[in-house]
Amino acid sequence: MSKASLSVGPKYPQVVVLIGATGDLSRRKLLPGLFHLVSEGFIPDCRIIGMSLDEMDADAFRAFTRAALDEFRTRPIDDAEWTKFAALLDYLPIAAGPEKLREVVLAAEQSLGAESRRLHYLSVPPNAALSSARMLGAAGLVENSRVVMEKPFGTDLASAVDLNAKLHEIFAEEQIFRIDHFLGKEPAQNILAFRFANGLFEPIWNRNFIDHVQIDVPETLGLGKRIGFYESTGAFRDMVVTHLFQILAFMAMEPPTALEPGPISEEKNKVFRSMLPLDPQNVVRGQYTGYRQEEGVDPESDTETFIALKCQIDNWRWAGVPFFLRTGKKLAEGQRIISIAFREPPKSMFPAGSGVGSQGPDHLTFDLADASRVSLSFYGKRPGPGMRLDKLSMQFALQETGRIDEVLEAYERLILDAMRGDRTLFTTAEGIERLWQVSTPLLESPPPVRLYEPGSWGPKSIHQLIAPHAWRLPFERAWRGGDTSKK
Repeated sequence: MSKASLSVGPKYPQVVVLIGATGDLSRRKLLPGLFHLVSEGFIPDCRIIGMSLDEMDADAFRAFTRAALDEFRTRPIDDAEWTKFAALLDYLPIAAGPEKLREVVLAAEQSLGAESRRLHYLSVPPNAALSSARMLGAAGLVENSRVVMEKPFGTDLASAVDLNAKLHEIFAEEQIFRIDHFLGKEPAQNILAFRFANGLFEPIWNRNFIDHVQIDVPETLGLGKRIGFYESTGAFRDMVVTHLFQILAFMAMEPPTALEPGPISEEKNKVFRSMLPLDPQNVVRGQYTGYRQEEGVDPESDTETFIALKCQIDNWRWAGVPFFLRTGKKLAEGQRIISIAFREPPKSMFPAGSGVGSQGPDHLTFDLADASRVSLSFYGKRPGPGMRLDKLSMQFALQETGRIDEVLEAYERLILDAMRGDRTLFTTAEGIERLWQVSTPLLESPPPVRLYEPGSWGPKSIHQLIAPHAWRLPFERAWRGGDTSKK
């Protein structure tokens, strides 16, 4: 095991109980992620017990896991590493019950031969999360354990409060890790480094210098097998409460007293407490043409597949600065950006026709995709006679460091953090309940859904929402280096 692995990995061996082990998330992310963490030495030792509704034995689960790795792992699979990993796997159908689960977990702990910890990962639909937690409680597996829960956490304030109360009957709050894979991405954490490690930007990170902020996560994909889940959830519950608001908190929070889980969570929660309740008049809900004809969708469905909104943070740093959020399915491009527009100079000394102001304000842009890029745009003089100005940019991409192979996938990082008890990138009960509270006016009086064509940027009314500003996507100029994605 490398020193780097030791520094970010857990101190103790781990027994992982993966409930929902044969589901889509497990196939695509969790099983390949665990294989990578084990084979690279990030976890000192572990045993993995898969559980799901499927009736199979341990050998069938190993075959299932190997098929998942062959399909979704991006790096070559070393046969010797696979043989070692396969020996760590066991399986138990949920129908076997809590007593059998306890027996299997205790046997796994005994086989480790050292002090260990338990990590329970509930990769299950929201309506199965509480029953899974209760099964772990009935099995007596709460002690020395942490439990990772998938989004969405509740569907409104009442359901979130109720779920938290019932979970706290089983697990203490410090044992519960509500996951948001967006915060596990390298670029999201780079926001913290960019803000707090550099004296250049933090002094201008406020209402005096920043005009408005956009957090834009359009997706080109449809819903596939998620139609049933999505029909009862919609874009706002699926993406905004669970992902975009969390990114907003990283971008807007005050400097924490230390780069540690407690202080960071407290500053994020202060942002949530400062958010004004959402005004339905500042929200555009959309639904792509053809959604109601999808199998499993109500022919008169009011579920939104697109949402754009304006929200505001009522504190000294951000009062009066609008935050515009947008996300949706079957849109023109797939992007994940934060775009910060700086205020323009109060007076221009440049002559008419010089180009100043013709391409909008200066922007600082974070690309939250795996490429992890940052761009700062500004006006500069065009070479040659006269005073003509063009929009220029300074750019950085993670590939330029030569260390892109060291990047952990978001779920891998978050699994390690949960094993270590590091709650920096996870949400708290207080935070999630406050977000549902500010969302209540929208949930109680949602504006009607407006149709948009697949491959577009959403309903046309999004332009009135952001006026007098303009959406940054689509970008006009490409990133340097011949990349087809945009700046």
